[in-house]
Amino acid sequence: YFLDKSDKYDSRDVERLQQDDKWVENYLIWRHDVVDDTLKMIDESFQWRKEYTVNDLSESVLPKWLFEIGALFLHGYDKEGYKLFWFKVKHHTRDPKQQLDKKKLVAFWLEHYAKRDHGKPLTVVFDMAETGISHIDLYFVRFIVNCFTDYYPNFLTKIVIFEMPWIMNAAFKIVKGWLGPDAISMLKFTNKNDVQEYISGEYLPPHMGGTDSFKYSYPPLVDDDFQTPLCENGPITSEDEHESKEEIDADTKETGELNEAQNLNQKKMNSIEQISKSEETDKTEVKPKNAKKALTTFKGPLLHISPAEELYFGSKETGEKKCLIVLTNVTKNVVAFKVRTTAPEKYRVKPSNSSCEPGTSLDIIVSLHGGFAASLQDRFLIMAAEMDQSSGAGVPELTQFWKEVPRTKVMEHRLRCHVVESSKPSSLTLKDNAFNVPAKTNEDLHIQLTHLLQINKRLEEQMNRCLWFQQLSVVLSLLSVTVAAFCFYLAYAQRS
Repeated sequence: YFLDKSDKYDSRDVERLQQDDKWVENYLIWRHDVVDDTLKMIDESFQWRKEYTVNDLSESVLPKWLFEIGALFLHGYDKEGYKLFWFKVKHHTRDPKQQLDKKKLVAFWLEHYAKRDHGKPLTVVFDMAETGISHIDLYFVRFIVNCFTDYYPNFLTKIVIFEMPWIMNAAFKIVKGWLGPDAISMLKFTNKNDVQEYISGEYLPPHMGGTDSFKYSYPPLVDDDFQTPLCENGPITSEDEHESKEEIDADTKETGELNEAQNLNQKKMNSIEQISKSEETDKTEVKPKNAKKALTTFKGPLLHISPAEELYFGSKETGEKKCLIVLTNVTKNVVAFKVRTTAPEKYRVKPSNSSCEPGTSLDIIVSLHGGFAASLQDRFLIMAAEMDQSSGAGVPELTQFWKEVPRTKVMEHRLRCHVVESSKPSSLTLKDNAFNVPAKTNEDLHIQLTHLLQINKRLEEQMNRCLWFQQLSVVLSLLSVTVAAFCFYLAYAQRS
């Protein structure tokens, strides 16, 4: 199918298609597993990607003013934890001469995010506050819609349209005509009163009824809103000032115990890399109390990072407020690192800005501050870069190092938060280990839930069969009564 059109594709896309099963799966999911439709979509998207040179788009090839006006950017998360892709319609004006550059800007942002977060879906927000006729550009809106429906498979969760002016109702009827039934179901028309059904106030600007003080500016490129520096002792508040010495000592003691325990675990992980998660959970003797599943490892060029994807925090009911991140230096040089977060007011990180010697492991304790609770929208960014042997590792040296190190030499890895909800009623005070019953992991619960769903499905099928037989029996009974009555009638008529 592709050989006849190989000159119309970027070879990098073809190579990725052959290696990236997740990408192929997303195309299939978006086209409901219809292979012919999937091939057609891949063909169209590959030709589009080459036409717009998607793989080579960068800040340097696009006009700087496009980034400065702030019509398009990524910022914040919806209530389901999906990244928000903002289109500030009031900053957009129709101009055929700028159309191609603006389309490439859309492609740049989508590709930038797809590569960074491995294709995790987006929620599109059309902010139409303060818009009028001069801002209506149906061709550009159609292009944005087509990016999600035709070129980026399984990449769209919903389209939140905020305060659409009545004068644009007719225009959006045309837009609906471009969308399939699946995409139409994703449209959410909102105003100040109901937009928080989809996006919490912390990621909404004041004019949308939220409390987000974020102001777009460029440069730098708007990233995940990671804040730096991140204070190791949490934010300076009255609660911090009155924190007791006993609490601080307890934190220090627990940190030491966790460090010692994790060093043992790290040796096991290095010697047995292919142990399954369930086996690793059983064999690990000492782990942080909030580790709900066995550690997985991200193997970067400078650091190996455990866990690989998620930090597990407890809900307010479970009360688990600490997580452990293990960094292992796999280079022959000292590696400087620092940790940033999207919610610096919530977390303490010890250490948050330090260095790791060659071949050694270092533990980072992430703890929730005060009465805060972890959120699915919270993210952590670990940045790492190699240092020269002659460089010192003190605070002044590290500060100067991060000012001078090129962005291209910095390794970045992101972790998201996962909140473990309590499955027990609040009145139950007995602990699982009182009867030597192992605590159930998320994987166990997921397997049980899947099993229950399968049983439920079989029961529904059996009930449907029973109902069908019942209906058939009623029909046959009525038919028998009718035939019997007719026979009696004929017999009576003959006697008469």
